[in-house]
Amino acid sequence: MKWAVLIIGLCLPAAAFAQQDDAERARAAMVMLQEASAQLEAAETARDRVRALTETIQAYEEGLGALRSGLRQAAVREAQLTAQLQARDEEIAALLAVLQRIGAQQSPVAFLHPGGPTGTARSGMLLAEMTPALNARASDLRRDLEDLQILRAMQTDAAGELSDGLNAVQAARTALNQAIAERTELPMRFTQDPVREAILLASAETLEAFARGLARVAVDETQDAPASLAGDKGDLPLPVQGIVLHGAGEADAAGIARPGVILATRPEAIVTSPVAATIRYTGPLLDLGQVVILEPQAEVLFVLAGLDVVYGTAGEVIDAGAPLGLMGDAAAENRRQLSTDGDDTGAERSETLYIEVRYQNAPEDPSLWFRTDKDG
Repeated sequence: MKWAVLIIGLCLPAAAFAQQDDAERARAAMVMLQEASAQLEAAETARDRVRALTETIQAYEEGLGALRSGLRQAAVREAQLTAQLQARDEEIAALLAVLQRIGAQQSPVAFLHPGGPTGTARSGMLLAEMTPALNARASDLRRDLEDLQILRAMQTDAAGELSDGLNAVQAARTALNQAIAERTELPMRFTQDPVREAILLASAETLEAFARGLARVAVDETQDAPASLAGDKGDLPLPVQGIVLHGAGEADAAGIARPGVILATRPEAIVTSPVAATIRYTGPLLDLGQVVILEPQAEVLFVLAGLDVVYGTAGEVIDAGAPLGLMGDAAAENRRQLSTDGDDTGAERSETLYIEVRYQNAPEDPSLWFRTDKDG
């Protein structure tokens, strides 16, 4: 009777685990990093090195983010499996003992019941019902052990890929800085008067005032602003891979409500132009840090604030996807680069980019222009 109760308990359904989903995600991310590495080699000889390096950095950022997330989920799954198997040590031992006892008895006499033919028949029926369940339970345990081995092996492999990827993306950023410095082919729509710009910076106390004065610091303007964005409005990609922390009009951590949106980004993430545009300003501005102001069409300005490094010069006409700068890494001293914190925890999104859209120098909700409902 004791064995019957134990066997029935062992046959209860095992806890549900997705067998290898996290390992497969991490492996897919490793493939992405390997492809990005090949892309980096090709970028070194590409005719348009700036564009090639920009795309390479974006590929690395996506792959590194996916790998960190996959590693974190794999670590969680490993801990769950380990705890589950440890908690079931006695149960597993009992299951093995039952299976060994059944398997070791070859003679039909071993299955005779002391109660006679009726008891033997009943015990045979019970054993016939229990055997498939015992086999299923043993298969579940074997699968969990195999999953644990797979996850541990995958984490060892992924740690090397993560380290190599971090080094490679840093090399790509350095190469991009050099390529930007050597770039001379961009068309110029106007020239910025440095004296007028300095006066405007010193006198403007608000973003509205600064934006209003931008037209007065441009000289030798040679062409019109790019065409209308009417067909793209509302469907523009975000300029950086990130998640929306605060929407337009929502107070930030300091209690300040601004008309733009705040994105959480990874450290040193690359910021690119969402659309072909004219650069109206690059540099420090008010309390916004390093800023890039784009003019994608007449009377429309995209203000991107909070960068650490900015590229480009006022007056340059750039294509969609052109690099505008890099985010900072304020927590570099305290952050371990090989952290496996997943993107879904927000731990790796330590930098913030502020996006403001101004039409006829009045703020508009950026969600009317960008796909802010999709994480980058």
